[in-house]
Amino acid sequence: MTLVHTQSVPVDAAPTARTVLDAMDSAGPQVWDDMTVEVALSVMAGARAGHLLVRDGDGRCTGLVTLAGLRTVRDSPAYTDRIRLRDVAAGSGPGGPFLPPHTPMTEAQHLLRHRRLGALPVVDEHGRALGVLALSR
Repeated sequence: MTLVHTQSVPVDAAPTARTVLDAMDSAGPQVWDDMTVEVALSVMAGARAGHLLVRDGDGRCTGLVTLAGLRTVRDSPAYTDRIRLRDVAAGSGPGGPFLPPHTPMTEAQHLLRHRRLGALPVVDEHGRALGVLALSR
């Protein structure tokens, strides 16, 4: 696997430790955690997005949902049209999994691969989404 966003470094440049901030993509579409799965799927289709960042009532990032994950929830025998994103968002609740922007890339890559995650939100010290770090497949 390789990172979605790469950056060329000149041969004569001094080596520096890259961070998540250097490689993350924009945050993209963000939605509230009280949105239903069906509405979120419609938002994804309209935005042509593969994931949505989920926020709580205070605007803090609580997790990330993917198209594949929401389709799995929708196709489940336990599915009802009342299921909210707060019930299915990866990382819902305090503590993550999230990445601080100054996390070294080597650490972030290890975390993404070890937990078999395709993407993780990058958040500031207040829990606000700055972007998304994603692995390409």
